[in-house]
Amino acid sequence: MADEKIPSYPDMDMQVVRTGSDDIEKEAYRRGSGAPEKVLKHANDADDAMKAFEGHEGEAIVIDETTNKRLLGKIDLNIMPLLCVVYGLNYLDKTTLSYASVMGIKTDIKLTGDDYQWLGSMFYFGYLAWEYPTNRLLQRLPLAKYSSFCIIMWGLVLCCMAAVQNYSGAIAVRFFLGVFEAAVTPGFALFTSQWYTKKEQGTRIGIWFSFNGFAQIFGGLVAYGIAKGAAKYGAAIAPWRIVFLVTGLLTSALGCIFFAIVPDNQLNTRWLSKDDRRLAVERVRVNQQGIGNKHFKAYQLKEALTDPLTWAFVFYALTADIPNGGISNFFSQLIVSFGYTAEQSLLYGTPGGVVEIVSLIACGYLGDRFGNRLIISSSGLFISILGMALIVGLPITNDGGRLAGYYLTQASATMFVCLLSLIATNVAGYTKKTTVAALYLIGYCVGNIIGPQTFRPKDAPRYVPAEIAIICCYCACLVDVVFIWWYCNQQNKKKAAFRARPGYMKLENQEWLDLTDRENPEFVYTL
Repeated sequence: MADEKIPSYPDMDMQVVRTGSDDIEKEAYRRGSGAPEKVLKHANDADDAMKAFEGHEGEAIVIDETTNKRLLGKIDLNIMPLLCVVYGLNYLDKTTLSYASVMGIKTDIKLTGDDYQWLGSMFYFGYLAWEYPTNRLLQRLPLAKYSSFCIIMWGLVLCCMAAVQNYSGAIAVRFFLGVFEAAVTPGFALFTSQWYTKKEQGTRIGIWFSFNGFAQIFGGLVAYGIAKGAAKYGAAIAPWRIVFLVTGLLTSALGCIFFAIVPDNQLNTRWLSKDDRRLAVERVRVNQQGIGNKHFKAYQLKEALTDPLTWAFVFYALTADIPNGGISNFFSQLIVSFGYTAEQSLLYGTPGGVVEIVSLIACGYLGDRFGNRLIISSSGLFISILGMALIVGLPITNDGGRLAGYYLTQASATMFVCLLSLIATNVAGYTKKTTVAALYLIGYCVGNIIGPQTFRPKDAPRYVPAEIAIICCYCACLVDVVFIWWYCNQQNKKKAAFRARPGYMKLENQEWLDLTDRENPEFVYTL
């Protein structure tokens, strides 16, 4: 039987589920009359969560507040530390090139002209090439095992950067580094949506993403220590090569620990009892998303490609990451342009990490606390615009003021993380979710490819055209955020009106049917 899409509200007069086989009949309900309709549903097309309740059909499962806190504590203790530390290394691995740029890599591998800009961009060419395939693999393969493999491999590839002798070798390593890191952000977003409720996701994603800031502090201090130590005592290899080896080996070691501890989903969790596994699935029923589905559904791919919300997410990722691509690769050189030495730039870049940590955790918590992630997280964009205005507008002699402006730009990540959390929260249907996540990160890649190219050698040391372009991008992002807020609010009103129809009835276990956000009238978009 050909795949048939469930009719979307508000035109849905009957909930019909038909996805590829006539093995098992399921009940659906005719809207307005409540009369049952027999429909066909392949058992394996249901969400993996259904397996948790096999043999317990009809049992009422109630999770009281004490039990919920106990489960949440176990999940946080076993999963969040690894998500945080590994994601911090994900950022550190990208910024090692910026540290190396003021530690001698340009001279040692004979970079000329815009070679350095292309080294910065090549990482994202690899990321871009592999982003959609890796999202399909995240859906098809065991989530934690595939993620662990990618973490271990990216660490080993980063170590190879310490051995490069020329531009060609560095380009090849940077490309494959992008390939293996492509799984990290979408994979971690899937972990978060799988284990946490909607009200918990914004805070958790804000926390693990904030480790970019910790990585900036840690990386700057490590690079500074290596540079000073090599200058004072000498070193067998160049200091920048040591930086790549240290971060690469640390990453691979953590990948092995990740493999041993983090489960693919609640159903194979060693640190939960059998009853707690079922409760861990039940507590995320409210998400209306399930915990995973390995079957590719063409209609969900089509819906993802035609959903205006998808392209609003992509536009934001592309536009916001033009500034990110430039700043993350050039921040050390930018600080040098403020009048500081190369070694000072390694140290003075670290307070920017503090700004990122505070802004991400604060916006994540307040967004969940007050139920309005978009408005609260947009504050980071306003702060970043102010920061870039200081860099552009203050005289070149005002080193402290321009450095403070750089620190303020590090608050820009709040909205990127907010939208990443909204993909976890507001996009349902596993094929659709992985597709939207892939497109979002493809936009991220394209923006990061463009970003370093805005910092032209002829504009050094101030790079004013690049700085003005960054301000324009931030302003365009604010307009996009307004549209996303308006669109989600409108969809919620339509769904509420549909649910208010006389005789409306919800399907039993509708939460586990792998419905998309648009076809499920019970789904409510988080703002």
